Amino acid sequence: MSEMELYIHIPFCLKKCNYCDFLSVSADEQSQYEYMEGLKREIAFYGSRLSGKRLDTIYIGGGTPSWMQEDYIMGLMHAVSRSFFIEKDAEITIECNPGTLTKKKLECYQSLGINRLSIGLQSADNAELKLLGRIHTFEQFLRNYELAREYGFSNINIDLMDSIPYQTEEKLYQTLMKTINLRPEHISCYSLILEKGTPFYEQFKFDMVKQRAGMNTEILPNENAVYRMGKMTQAVLAENGYEQYEISNYAKKGYSCRHNIGYWKRVEYLGAGLGADSLLGEVRYGNIRDLQDYICKSMHIEETEILDEKQEKMIIGTNLHARASQLNQKMQMEEFMFLGFRMTEGIEKSRFYRKFGLPVDFVYQETLKKLTSEGLLIETPTRLYLTEKGMDLNNYVAAQFLL
Repeated sequence: MSEMELYIHIPFCLKKCNYCDFLSVSADEQSQYEYMEGLKREIAFYGSRLSGKRLDTIYIGGGTPSWMQEDYIMGLMHAVSRSFFIEKDAEITIECNPGTLTKKKLECYQSLGINRLSIGLQSADNAELKLLGRIHTFEQFLRNYELAREYGFSNINIDLMDSIPYQTEEKLYQTLMKTINLRPEHISCYSLILEKGTPFYEQFKFDMVKQRAGMNTEILPNENAVYRMGKMTQAVLAENGYEQYEISNYAKKGYSCRHNIGYWKRVEYLGAGLGADSLLGEVRYGNIRDLQDYICKSMHIEETEILDEKQEKMIIGTNLHARASQLNQKMQMEEFMFLGFRMTEGIEKSRFYRKFGLPVDFVYQETLKKLTSEGLLIETPTRLYLTEKGMDLNNYVAAQFLL
């Protein structure tokens, strides 16, 4: 049996944050019940067709999965265990928001084999939390974090955010130190991006234009401040024993997120639920994004043909898929490179050769020379990895590998 990852999307939130453009919705109890039943049917459908796969990681994301009653999560995990072989040492993560965890839920998670929590703190400053539209205070987060430790969770990620409106480097430093003092195993730190359709976009879009143009800003940190915040985060976390293994992710030794690394290394994964993406074989699928449409179609899941608009051909999928794309070798090589360079360890040359039957130096000879001469890339006999400057300019580097 070959390994595969499973992502399960639970889109429900008590309240949508002011910056959030993730696929999340509010729904009544009946819709939640019908959705969770549909999820179980989707998982069972794939279990019967992917019986040769074993799950190395499971990630329950959202939305706010921890907002759901524990009975729902129990039913979901039972459906997974009935449908797939789960490795004994599988990494099983559930996303949690402070203020939604209870003793009963944590007991349930432990009994189901969930062994990793990802808690969305974002900031240790209550004024920043209120501005972001979070439903919790830092004190509520602390109570939930301590409760999770009390119930034996020894692998916890804390999500943080920088470049928040009105945020200063000193405020971010205080958030970092308060987080570090809790000694979580993993810290993710993402820069705020204003996305169209969010309240933040409408509120701060003119300042965003100034920021991106390198001009002085009134509310958002300017371009130089954003850069300094990123460098300070790297330095402070490194000083306190957190290794940066990916652009936005830091971990104590042995606690890098296996599920995320699977994405960067293009491990096959199944995405179940509203809007979830999958990589099955060399086809990327995307599920439908309308809640009622998903609930309706999940009543009778069936195979069907889907148009791959890029390749202009039909691909076998299901009635839950909104899109599908067959990746040719050129696309696979491009993904291999720009996803692989998100990791600080870079790319192993032998993996490229085993996958494509060609040396990476042959396929990307001129690109590698160019990036090396620009001080963005280091090449050894076995690996390719980005310099610190290359990591800072990751988007530019990634674009160079589009054939």
